[in-house]
This record gives sequence, structure tokens and C-alpha cells, in this order.
Amino acid sequence: MKKVAIFTSGGDAPGMNACIRAAVRGAIYHNVEIYGIYRGYDGMIEGDFEKLESRSVSNIIQKGGTILKSARSMEFKTPEGRKKAYEQLSKEGIEGIIAIGGDGTFTGAKIFFEEYGIPTVGAPGTIDNDLYGTDYTIGFDTAVNTALEAIDKIRDTADSHNRLFFIEVMGRDSGYIAIRSGIGGGAELVMVPETETSINEVISTLQEGWNRKKTSSIVVVAEGDEEGNAMEIAEKVKKQVHMKDIKVSILGHIQRGGTPSAQDRILASQLGLAALEGLLEGQKNVMVGIVNNEIVYTSFEDCISKTKELNQNLIRMVKILSV
Repeated sequence: MKKVAIFTSGGDAPGMNACIRAAVRGAIYHNVEIYGIYRGYDGMIEGDFEKLESRSVSNIIQKGGTILKSARSMEFKTPEGRKKAYEQLSKEGIEGIIAIGGDGTFTGAKIFFEEYGIPTVGAPGTIDNDLYGTDYTIGFDTAVNTALEAIDKIRDTADSHNRLFFIEVMGRDSGYIAIRSGIGGGAELVMVPETETSINEVISTLQEGWNRKKTSSIVVVAEGDEEGNAMEIAEKVKKQVHMKDIKVSILGHIQRGGTPSAQDRILASQLGLAALEGLLEGQKNVMVGIVNNEIVYTSFEDCISKTKELNQNLIRMVKILSV
């Protein structure tokens, strides 16, 4: 294999640039040409390629976002779109692909491989940390620390005014950011999609704290919790709890941006190089991950179809530490 391509797709995540850099430098080391595809699958369809050199990835390891841009492509979901993408890759002589993204990216890559057989190795780039086949995903650690910094600041206001704050973090289907930032931020309660927490349970837990003379409280809510988002949950609580100053803070997309943490830079560098070298060694239709500090390759089928379970001991820990 002498010519490969790399792209980022789906939501951006801090550390994606470090992953790109590692794959590009690894390709140069192994005497392989590597091309960047701009704007994910849309750029693949349109032939928006650029040959990457060592200088192309200088001074990007510390930057958030992705220098290759990202997009969610509707056209690639059609057979016609994938045919155009294949023709563009063939015209450029691309023999293998590195795809940085999440389950949507890997679903597209799996279908594309089944139809056209171009070897693809994925690197898990998503702040949600919800992909089976790796202990951590690129961007997760930074997102947790961003959320934690915000929670610490909100705690100051909560303490000053004796307030109850509901803080919403990202996690439509996953509570990983919520549980980690909640524990680190000393939250009284964490609400995640993986575990049912009723409004009555929320009120009971908060009431126990107030009975112990707690004057302020923090509840961290993953946006996909079964009781609703933070605003909806706060409204439900207000109907049953009187004489309490209740506020809501939605952290939103600040969790996606910012300078990647040391852990994310190192993880992304490991995965970027392992994706490139796996591709050269014959890996295909797989995602590279790190499990128990070892590089592993997991089929896209398993990454997409299998569920990464949230550690229930962490849920238990929140309850114990809120006493």
C-alpha cells in the first residue's frame, strides 16, 4: 500500500488534530503518501483532497476541532453518493482509508467497504466515550474537564445564594461525561440515560441533603436522560419543591471545543499511528482502540452493534459520596 487517505466525520472532538498528525507522520515514516479529505464524506464525494506533508501537520497537536473540517453527509447515505466517492478515490489512486469519528462514521465506512472493498481503519473520535472496543475515545477526557471546570464555577454561585442547580452536559445516549464530571464536581445526584432515576427519587435525595443542613446542591443531567433534559427536570421538581431557588445551566457545545488535554493528545497520537500501521499490516473494516492499555482492533460491526456499559459502581459512588 503506497497511497492512503484520512478524514474526520461527525461531531468534532478535541484531539482529532493530534490523531491526524500521528497518522500523517507515521505515513511519512513508512514512505507512504497520505491525502487529507476535507469535510468528511461530503469531501470524498466531491474529490476535495490534499496531499499532506510533515509541515501540513506542524503546530496542530494543541488545537481543538479538526483541520480537515467535518460534516454529516446525507448524500453518502445513498448508493449514488457512495459510487461518486469510490470514483473520486479511484481517480486519486487511494488504496486505504483512515476514518476518525463515531458510530455514524463507522456505519458509513462499513457499508462502503462491503460495496467497494477499500480497506478502512477507524479511530474513535467522539466526546461521548460510547464506542464498544476502546476504554476511552478521543475528546472524552477534555470534554469531562471542560464540564468539570464549569461545574466548579457554578458551585461557587450555588453556595453563595443557597441554590439548587441542574447542570446539563452532553450525552444523548451515554452518561459517561455526566458521571465523570458529576463525581469530580461533587454533585449530589447524576442523571444518565443508562439508569432510571425518577423525579421522586431526585426530590428524596435532595431532601435528605437539606435535612442534613445542606444549603446548596448540584444535579448533573445527561441531555438524554429518560426524565427529559435539565430544563424539563427542573420544572418537574419545582412543582413539588417550594421555597427553593432553582436554576438551570446548559453547558452545550463548549464541551466539544478547546485545547485537548494531555491524555487526549497522547491517546489520539497512539490511535492515529496504530490506525495507519494497522492499515499497512492488512487490517480492514475495523476500529482501533485501547483496552487495558493495549492496542486492539474491533470490527465495525461490533463497534456499532454492541453496547458499551456504564460502570454501575460509579452511579453507586455518587450516592455514597453525596452523604
